[in-house]
Amino acid sequence: MKVKLQFVLLACLAGSLMAWAQGSPSQKKQSSSSATKASASADWKAVDDAVGRTGQDQPDGARKYGMPRKDLSVTVNGVQVKAGFALGSWAAFNHPGKNAMVMGDLVLTEDEVTPVMQKLQSGGIDVTALHNHLLHETPRVMYMHIHGTGDAATLGKAIHDVLAETKTPGPDTATADGAPSQQDTGINIAQIEEALGHKGKVNNGILQVGVPRAEHVTDNGMAVPGSMGLATGINFQPTGDGKAAVTGDFVLIAKEVNPVIKTLASHGIMVTALHSHMLTEQPRLFFMHFWGNDDAVKLAQGLGAALKQTNSKK
Repeated sequence: MKVKLQFVLLACLAGSLMAWAQGSPSQKKQSSSSATKASASADWKAVDDAVGRTGQDQPDGARKYGMPRKDLSVTVNGVQVKAGFALGSWAAFNHPGKNAMVMGDLVLTEDEVTPVMQKLQSGGIDVTALHNHLLHETPRVMYMHIHGTGDAATLGKAIHDVLAETKTPGPDTATADGAPSQQDTGINIAQIEEALGHKGKVNNGILQVGVPRAEHVTDNGMAVPGSMGLATGINFQPTGDGKAAVTGDFVLIAKEVNPVIKTLASHGIMVTALHSHMLTEQPRLFFMHFWGNDDAVKLAQGLGAALKQTNSKK
């Protein structure tokens, strides 16, 4: 009896050790996920260190660095513009390796344009566009789009040096750059998302919605993830009583440009700019910026109707 009991105990112990070694499917999945995230963070550490900020991993594999211009006090037709609404500089990398690509958009004062352009050129990063996104803003704000290829960490250091030519604040120590902050906005987010046909996120009081193109887009032969500036961006900044100011940009191919202009105009949304952001993209893309300040759901219905004129992901 004693021998039998010892055998049973040994068998149970062996089974427990086997189960511990193999783990349940859910345990193995969690362990694998944690290991993948740790590996990804390690891969990007050199880039984070070079940029001087912690980037945010995107669902399409890119890593994005937010550099909001919280130092600027800008108004548009009486609306105090928040940094996350229309003053968000950013840079995004497709991967952390030697043959990486960086794209981005720098929000600049007029006095910062020339020194930033010179620093970009000396750092091996191309300027692909310089223009307005808004109308009637005070003070005037310019937007400089950039593109570079090479070692990701080297490109990151160049971005860091460029930011030093501006008054862009350093990273927020309370939260990682770009991390969403959820709070009550005073606008009906559920109805807005239903009208747009897409979900958004609330970031420091701004509802932000991104809608990627359905096409496979390349630049200089390299595939460009949607989070690197190829998603139609729609931002809502509440202005009280269920109203909101809206801005952002539609990413369009040529045949979509005028149908979208007509649709926006018919819903009381003003087009503020139409231009390129890139130089060698395929297919050719146009970026249409807009502005409105009205009932938030009403504006969302107009923007949703405009999205239906585009070949965007459903």
